[in-house]
Amino acid sequence: IPESGHKYYLQFSTEDYRTGEDAGNCLATVLYPKKKSPPVVSIKCSDTKDKKEIHEEDNRLYQRIRHQSKPITGNNIPDSYGNIEPALEPVWALAVAGSSSIMWEKSTETLGYFLAQVKSVRQWIRKDDFTEFDYTVLLHEIPSQEIISCHMRLTWLPGHPLKVKHFCASQSHGVDEGSGAESGSAAGPEKGAHF
Repeated sequence: IPESGHKYYLQFSTEDYRTGEDAGNCLATVLYPKKKSPPVVSIKCSDTKDKKEIHEEDNRLYQRIRHQSKPITGNNIPDSYGNIEPALEPVWALAVAGSSSIMWEKSTETLGYFLAQVKSVRQWIRKDDFTEFDYTVLLHEIPSQEIISCHMRLTWLPGHPLKVKHFCASQSHGVDEGSGAESGSAAGPEKGAHF
């Protein structure tokens, strides 16, 4: 699109990252603006699971996190053999969801990112019902093969959008930009203050 950038029309299927089961089909448009800013995404998906089933899965994950006897902490998830301790699967699931907002913000037409590893995670105990975690995640940048370290603070309660604040540093570029609170819903990002 002259003066605006490149617009792509995509049709793709999705799958549950844990089980590999079909999770639905999506239609999307993605506009990569000429100026340096996140892509503009419009997406519609048909889920194979109904909303009630998704809500029940979210609640099971939430209850596993809330009923720990002490705050969850962990390092090197997955380990060097690709294994994830069953007790750390909930924090890995949240890291996958939370880091996707960082990857969305940092991606360009020529750069993509994948979550390589959670270097560390620490749960914060809150007086309200929300769960809150501090993560250090490693993102694998494609095609440069660079590994980028990001600090991510994630807050979540079932039925509410996932909120993510992040601050990234790369080995070759030094300190990179951070963000405000990112919503994990299709409604789009909510910008806030740096932390």
